[in-house]
Amino acid sequence: MRPTIFRKIMMAVVALQLPAVVFAQETADTLTTQDFDEIVIKAPKVIRKPDMDVLYPSESAVENSKNGMQLLTHLMIPTLTVNEVMGSISASGQDVQLRINGREASVEQVRSLLPESIKRVEWIDNPGLRYNGATYVLNVITSNPSAGGSLMLSAQPALTTRFGNYYADVKLNSGKSQWSLGATYKMTDNIKAHRDYNETFFYPDGNSLTRTEKPLGGAVDDNKASAWLSYSYIKPDTTVIYVSLQGFRDISSKERYEGLLSLSNEGSDIYLDNGNGSQGTTPSLSAYFEQHFPHRQTLVVDFGASFYRGHSFSNYRELMPESGNVLTDVSTYITDRNQGYAVEADYIKQWNTQRLTVGASYNANRNRSTYRNLDNSVFHQRQDKAYFFAEYYQRINNFTFTAGAGAQYTSFHFRESNQGNHSWNFRPQASLSYSINSNHRLRLGFSSWQTAPSLSETNIAPQQIDGFQWQIGNPNLKTSNSYMLSFRYSFSFPRVDGTFGIRAFSSPDAIAPRLYWEDERLITTFENSRGLKNIVFSLSPQVEVIPDWLAVAGSIEYRAERMEGSGYKLYNHNWSGNAQLMLSHYGFVLSAQYSKSARTLFGERLSWNEDLSIIDLSYNWNKWQFGVGMIMPFGKYDQGSELLSRYNSNVKHMRVDLRIPYISVSYNLQWGRQKGGANKLIDVDANADRSSASGR
Repeated sequence: MRPTIFRKIMMAVVALQLPAVVFAQETADTLTTQDFDEIVIKAPKVIRKPDMDVLYPSESAVENSKNGMQLLTHLMIPTLTVNEVMGSISASGQDVQLRINGREASVEQVRSLLPESIKRVEWIDNPGLRYNGATYVLNVITSNPSAGGSLMLSAQPALTTRFGNYYADVKLNSGKSQWSLGATYKMTDNIKAHRDYNETFFYPDGNSLTRTEKPLGGAVDDNKASAWLSYSYIKPDTTVIYVSLQGFRDISSKERYEGLLSLSNEGSDIYLDNGNGSQGTTPSLSAYFEQHFPHRQTLVVDFGASFYRGHSFSNYRELMPESGNVLTDVSTYITDRNQGYAVEADYIKQWNTQRLTVGASYNANRNRSTYRNLDNSVFHQRQDKAYFFAEYYQRINNFTFTAGAGAQYTSFHFRESNQGNHSWNFRPQASLSYSINSNHRLRLGFSSWQTAPSLSETNIAPQQIDGFQWQIGNPNLKTSNSYMLSFRYSFSFPRVDGTFGIRAFSSPDAIAPRLYWEDERLITTFENSRGLKNIVFSLSPQVEVIPDWLAVAGSIEYRAERMEGSGYKLYNHNWSGNAQLMLSHYGFVLSAQYSKSARTLFGERLSWNEDLSIIDLSYNWNKWQFGVGMIMPFGKYDQGSELLSRYNSNVKHMRVDLRIPYISVSYNLQWGRQKGGANKLIDVDANADRSSASGR
């Protein structure tokens, strides 16, 4: 009788304490699961917060995952597309800023996380000022696992071609210190590809010429490797130190196409050989310091540096098939020795329902480009950015308000021509959130950011693209401004979660290409255009069809936009989206995904990322996972663009033979007692610039 009475008493106590447990989850996010004898209380899978969605992995998701990317796949965030095979994470066709414990991270570092160590995932689709213009932020929060070390190994080779992903990571701990050593290798070697391409040139005198390319073949390479060594010292609630050395090697990234050009002026067909690519090495250093003071005050300082040494190239040849006479032979070869440095310092003061953040950052880029095709001419460019901001957060009952403002100074200068530009830009931001109840939330947000012109857009070195076209940068470009107004409704029903959103975007002086004729040459340069405006409607549901067995998720998006520049005004609207399905039981996981990229307008060009489908079946056994899958089991791979200029209209489809079967093997070993990684609150951007050889 006593055990039964004791259980009843404990059940009553737990029932009385449940509201406090839920409140703790909302405020500190430190409690996810509590065990009282046979009673298990689980935190909600999704908690709607004023500035983010917080997702807690289920036990089955952890058990069926062998790395961080697989766990993100199991969370099935509707707008998020996690592609472990291709090594990419995106949302609505746009890049996602990845972070681990607040520290910006790469896909490889997210992949190397132990699923057992992932405490929660924060999904931020309206980032604040300190994220510096990011569209989406995914922050993975890790806790202290019950192991003193870990070893993770994974291999995912294709069966019919030279394609695959490989990585290894080991973590060792001693007291308050942790060492981490890892490496990854991605192979895409000589994958068959072809290009569907046709173009029409419209001359100033009213004549035109259409060239249609019949594909004869081609290949794509994308071989990359990276390695890292990091050290962290964590004294809870007092001091955090993090130092990391990383190396990235672009082994071989190139595309090569062969085709037969037919001309509308009834000339003879022309053989075409066109290729472009890059190769280089980027070592980098990251150092982070965080110190907590009395009265909930925190000072964080982050420093980063990187050095890029490599080259990019573009080759274009036209010749007569029978005689071999060369009609056009264009070769561009650029060697870069570029450096990037960045430092940021933030002060954070917290109260019970308030938070104040004040920060400043400085970025410096020193670029040296040598053009081998221009008698080894050397061009030096200097870029400097300084940014100051303050952001205030306030919660009052069911309302949450955030407001902030920043100012950015941007400067760039070319040594050889003594040309350049500098400007100050104001960056306001505000958001208002209202929680109807725990399952429904409304949020209205306004954000702004600046985009500085890139090295390729400002470099005055002329680059010949083919027999007709050239590209020349514009050193008089100014930093452009972007503004976004967003509305979001988040809802949770039994077995159904999701969001409905509207985003209105405007960049009144967006940096965009501009085309013009000069002495029988079609020149592409860049300008501060008259602006890009768009509005996007999205619906992103997640449905748990059979609890812990079958779930489906996806998003659908409608986009309408207008772009205006010198001599043109263009409109675009289209549908896009993605769909995911996951069936799991008895250690088996069957997943499938399909994504159709949005067709986006910028300048006079419509472009789209890859349309892709993947199906995968895996089995988990002890520390091992075995899997088989297929890339592009249905549909046709497509990535391309369409130019709508009054001087040149063309359509390009990149077709890659990606109907590839593959196998995968993963192994996780854990031992001893392990500490969690550094909880980095900020991360500076110290990426070195890279030149890009122009191509068709």
